[in-house]
Amino acid sequence: MSHTPYPSSYYAASANPAPIRETLGSDVEADVCIVGAGYTGLSTALFLLEHGFRVVILEAAKVGFGASGRNGGQIVNSYSRDLDAVERSAGSDEARLIGAMAFEGGRIIRERVARYNIECDLKNGGVFAAFNPKQMHHLETQKALWERYGYDQLEMLDHNGIRNVVACERYTGGMLDHSGGHLHPLNLALGEAAAVESLGGVIYEQSPAIRIDRGSSPRVYTERGQVTAKFVIVAGNAYLGGLVPELAAKSMPCGTQVIATEPLDPELAAKLLPQDYCVEDCNYLLDYYRLSADNRLIYGGGVVYGARDPADVDSIIRPKMLKTFPQLHGIKTEFAWTGNFLLTLSRLPQVGRLGDNIYYSQGCSGHGVTYTHVAGKIIAEALRGQAERFDAFASLPHYPFPGGQTFSAPFSALGALYYSLRDRVGF
Repeated sequence: MSHTPYPSSYYAASANPAPIRETLGSDVEADVCIVGAGYTGLSTALFLLEHGFRVVILEAAKVGFGASGRNGGQIVNSYSRDLDAVERSAGSDEARLIGAMAFEGGRIIRERVARYNIECDLKNGGVFAAFNPKQMHHLETQKALWERYGYDQLEMLDHNGIRNVVACERYTGGMLDHSGGHLHPLNLALGEAAAVESLGGVIYEQSPAIRIDRGSSPRVYTERGQVTAKFVIVAGNAYLGGLVPELAAKSMPCGTQVIATEPLDPELAAKLLPQDYCVEDCNYLLDYYRLSADNRLIYGGGVVYGARDPADVDSIIRPKMLKTFPQLHGIKTEFAWTGNFLLTLSRLPQVGRLGDNIYYSQGCSGHGVTYTHVAGKIIAEALRGQAERFDAFASLPHYPFPGGQTFSAPFSALGALYYSLRDRVGF
């Protein structure tokens, strides 16, 4: 059987020790079988185990192999499309419920870190940085929108205020989210996996699901074994492949790229980001960055539609980093990697059931760190008979990409080019 290691990223190189987990090699039974040991699967497993369910997780590679272990590590509230889009897409009751959940993911993460003593370099504070007055107006509108849902952790930053948190001359101003933050994403996944196992959950690695037999007692098959369960949770996101064809029809894997510098001199690091906040800009194709615990600048951005891996990630991202921080000329890039997230046309998550006992959540569209932890909670609630919040998400309409699977990537790239040009000229 093939063995799939972690990609060569800074996160894999600095990961906390983790056990070597078995490959499924027999037939087992559980209350719930979860496909995917990323944040969605791990979060769901923890909530279920805490309520007495027997849980087995099947992971095709290693815990956190996909987006959960490769992302920018930023805790960003709400969704990839904001609450005004939710209000337009959902009924008033559903929008109220989804809006109330927009700020829950970060709280769940912090609770998990505290309860299970997860070492993942958690820091507080996230900044949205604006390049022009139009983007500042958008941030002011966003602040009013979030406050309408009871969220009071936002602070507007003027020209001087943004320079107190990031040493970049390109920004007009910004907005600080005091309950945003950043962390080591792979170590969060590894810590959650350890918590799952401490509660009696079982995780099989190098055990890709190859078939699901549906019915009253669904079975999930791997090459060498199978899991029979009362419920199946499909949590593979961009790495699900063709396991469930109807879930692939209305989503598209996309790649994003990240680099990490060599460790910076502590004085230089403190000058770049004096408050040690994470930052993302307000462009459609945004850049995002933060400092690691050992003072590397982790910088990401860009989207490759269709999830092709670029030949040279550093050549794509390093110019963006130097445009933001010309102070880093001469600083080496030590790690460069790519990873896939799952995009939906609406940029809102896809949640639902297949029959009575197969549940899924996917399509975080770049906002997965926080949303996936909410997803785990609402799926667990639904399995316990409290489906109101799950059904609110399931009510959101979703549509296929123009051009179908053959032309969705180039059509999406053309749309992104249009918005990128708008960003550049500021209209």
